[in-house]
Amino acid sequence: MPGKEVRTRARDRLRSFLCLVAACAEEASAYGRCVVVNTQGSKDLRKDTCAKEFQALKSCFTLNAKKAR
Repeated sequence: MPGKEVRTRARDRLRSFLCLVAACAEEASAYGRCVVVNTQGSKDLRKDTCAKEFQALKSCFTLNAKKAR
């Protein structure tokens, strides 16, 4: 049944993503803090405001995704 296969793959991808977030908790927290600080009140988040934190999170995700393969 094709629907079951799709759900299984989607569930596996979600689990993989959750493992990546757990492995990169420090970087995810830093990025989240940056976004919150820069959007409080009436401020809008501008492009590249949290680029350094985002790049650190992306690098962590990439590194841990390669390890998981």
